[in-house]
Amino acid sequence: MTAAMRPQVSACPACSAAPAAEAIAARAEPQNAHVMLSLPTIHCANCIRTVEEVLNAAPGVRSARVNLTMKRVAIDADNGLTAEDFIPLVEGAGYEAHELDSGALSATQTDRAGRDLLMRLAVAGFAMMNVMLLSISVWSGAEGPTRDMFHWISAAITLPTIAFSGQIFFRNAWTALRAGRLNMDVPISLAILLAVVTSLWETSLSGEHAYFDAAIALTFFLLTGRYLDHRTRSIARSAAEELAALEVPRAWRLTPEGEEQVAVSELAVGDLLRVRPGGRMPVDGEITEGQSELDRSLLTGETRPVYAAPGTSVSAGEVNLTGPLVIRATAVGRETSLHRMADLVAVAEAGRANYTPLADKAAKLYAPGVHILSALAFAGWYLWTFDFRVALNIAAAVLIITCPCALGLAVPAVTTAASGRLFRKGLLIKDGTALERLAEVDTVVFDKTGTLTSGTPEVTNTGDFTRNDLEIALALAEGSAHPLSQSLTAELRGMGIPPAELSAITELPGHGTEALWRGQTVRLGRSAWVGGGQSDVTSTWLRVGEGPAQVFTFADTLRDGAEEAVRDLLESGKRVILMSGDTPRAVETLAARLGIPQWIAEALPQDKAARVRALSDEGHKVLMVGDGLNDTAALAAAHVSISPASALDAARVASDIVLLGRSLAPLPGALGTARRATRRIRENFAIASWYNVIAVPLAIAGLCSPLIAALAMSASSITVSLNALRLK
Repeated sequence: MTAAMRPQVSACPACSAAPAAEAIAARAEPQNAHVMLSLPTIHCANCIRTVEEVLNAAPGVRSARVNLTMKRVAIDADNGLTAEDFIPLVEGAGYEAHELDSGALSATQTDRAGRDLLMRLAVAGFAMMNVMLLSISVWSGAEGPTRDMFHWISAAITLPTIAFSGQIFFRNAWTALRAGRLNMDVPISLAILLAVVTSLWETSLSGEHAYFDAAIALTFFLLTGRYLDHRTRSIARSAAEELAALEVPRAWRLTPEGEEQVAVSELAVGDLLRVRPGGRMPVDGEITEGQSELDRSLLTGETRPVYAAPGTSVSAGEVNLTGPLVIRATAVGRETSLHRMADLVAVAEAGRANYTPLADKAAKLYAPGVHILSALAFAGWYLWTFDFRVALNIAAAVLIITCPCALGLAVPAVTTAASGRLFRKGLLIKDGTALERLAEVDTVVFDKTGTLTSGTPEVTNTGDFTRNDLEIALALAEGSAHPLSQSLTAELRGMGIPPAELSAITELPGHGTEALWRGQTVRLGRSAWVGGGQSDVTSTWLRVGEGPAQVFTFADTLRDGAEEAVRDLLESGKRVILMSGDTPRAVETLAARLGIPQWIAEALPQDKAARVRALSDEGHKVLMVGDGLNDTAALAAAHVSISPASALDAARVASDIVLLGRSLAPLPGALGTARRATRRIRENFAIASWYNVIAVPLAIAGLCSPLIAALAMSASSITVSLNALRLK
C-alpha cells in the first residue's frame, strides 16, 4: 500500500486543537494505521508512562508515544484498528481521550523558522570572530602583500557568510522595493552591500583599509535583534484554523439499511444522524428521537447542562452527555455554528493585524532619511573632490553609522527582558507587539466561567442533609456521568461518606438516576422529574421514597486572585466589564461580589465580539480575558488579550498572553510592566536618535571611516541592550 493510500484514522477532540504534530504517517511502514488521540487531562510523567504502557500492551499496537506538551498520543498500529479501539483503553486507565484529526490541523512553521534564524546567526557569529582576528593582524601593522592576503582571506570568509546569513534582509528589502516602498531592511541591505563593495575595491587596489569586519559585524548584530524578536512572537498559526480543526471528521448516518459511518464532508441537509452519549454534534440540527442533556460550553462558555428532547435545536460542537440521540441535519460544512465562529475569528484577527508597532512607525521616518543623507554625502563629496573612491567611502560610512542596528535591537531587547520578567510572574508573552498594546489598555473585559471563576461546580449545602440521605445521594451520583453528579460524587467521597446499598440503578437520559433502597424508589436528577420546586441557582434534586424532594445547590468558586486583580484594576482607573453567557442572576451576583459596576449576561460568541468591537470603535483600548471557545472571537477582536493556560487551545492561540498559573493576581502588575517596557522602548529610540544626531555629521564631514562607523554602531547597539536590561 502506498503512502497516499494509507488510511488516516483521525477525528477532532473536544478539548485540544494545539499545533498539529508533524505527519507521523511519513515515517510509517506499509499496512500501518496511524491514530492520533488528544489527552486533555494528562499532566505529568506518570500520566505519560501509564498511557504508553496501556496502549503498548494492546494487541496490534506497534508503538505509542505521548507528547505531554501537546497533550496527545501518536499510535502506530496494524491496519484496520481505529481510535474506537484505543479510546476505551485510555479511559479505562483514568484519562479523557478524543480522536484527533491531524489532517485538519495546520502544522506550524515557527520552530523551523527559529532554527533557521539561529543557524544563520551562529554562522555570522563564527565568521565575525575569525574576520576580527584577521583584522587585528592588519591593525597591528601588517603591510603590503601580507595585509592584502589577510584582506582576501577576510573576503573569502565574509562574502559567502553574508550571502547566507544576510538573506533575510536582502529578501525583505527586495520585496519592499518591488512594491515601491521602503522598510528598515533597505538601508540595512545597502549598508552591508556598500561595506562589502568598498572593501573589495580597496582590497583590489591594495588599499590600507577594508571593512569586511564591519560588514559581518553589522550582519551579526542585526540577526541578533531579529532572533530576539522571533523569541517573543507567537506561534505562527491562526486561531481561525484551530476552530475549523475542531470539526468532528466522521458521523453515524442512518439509512434504510441501517447505520453507516461516513465523513462529515459527505453529509447533506436532511440526513438523519445518531449521536451516542459522550459524542460531539457533527452538524447543526434538530433532535428527532431520544432524550438527553447537552453540554453547550463550547458555544456559551457555561457548563450547566441543558435538557434536550425531540424538537430541541443543536449546534456543531455541543456534547451529548447522557442518552443516545437522533438528529436531522439543518446545516453542514461551512454553514455550521463552528465554522461561522471561525469566520468571526478570522475577521477579528485581520482587524488586529492592522496595529502598527513603534518600530514600524520609526521606520517610516528613518528609512527615507538614511538614503537621503547617504546620497547627499556621496554627491557633495564627489562634487567637492571629484574622487569617486573618497565619495563612496564617506557614503558607506554614513550608511553604516546610520544603520538601524540600534533601532533593530530597541524593541526586541526590551520585549525579551519584559517577557522574562512576566514569565517569572506566570505570564507568557506570545506576540511581539503585545507589550506595546497592553500598555495602552484602558478597559478590561472579563469572561466569567473558567476565568474569574474556576469553572467547576461545587456543592454548597451538604450540611442540609442527613448522613443517610448523603449516602443514598452518593450511590445515585456514582451511577451517572452527569457533571453535577460527578461534582457531588467527588465532594461526598472527600467527606468520607460511604455509598448506600442500592439495587436496580438506572439512568434515565435527560432526567436523572433512579434506584431501589429498602423497597423505596429513590431519585436524583431534574426538579420536574424528581418532584422538586424552583431554584434560581445550579441544582440537582434528591427524593427518597414518598418524602419531600431536597435540593443540592452548586456554586462556582472564584479563581485565585480574582478579587485582588479586579480591585487593583479599578483602583488604577481602568474600566472593568464582566461579560458572560450565563444567566443574568448568576452574572449579577458575581459582579456584585467582585465590585464590577458593569456586566452583560447571556452573551453569545458573536455578541461578545460585537461588544468588544463597539468599545474599540468608541476609542477604548480593550484587554479581553477569556478561556473558552465562545470567547475566541472576542479575544481576537480585542486590542490585546489574555487566556489562562487551562483554556481551550483555540482560545490560547487567539490570545496574545497566556496566564500560566491559576491566580489572576499578576494581571494588574503586567499592565505596569508593559507601560515601563514601552517607556524603555521610547528611551532606546531616543538613544539611537541622539547617537545619529552626533555621529552622522562626523561621518558626513569625512571624520569617520567605515570601520569607525561600524565601531560606533556597535557601541550604540550595546547601549540599547544595556538600557533594556534595566527593566529586570
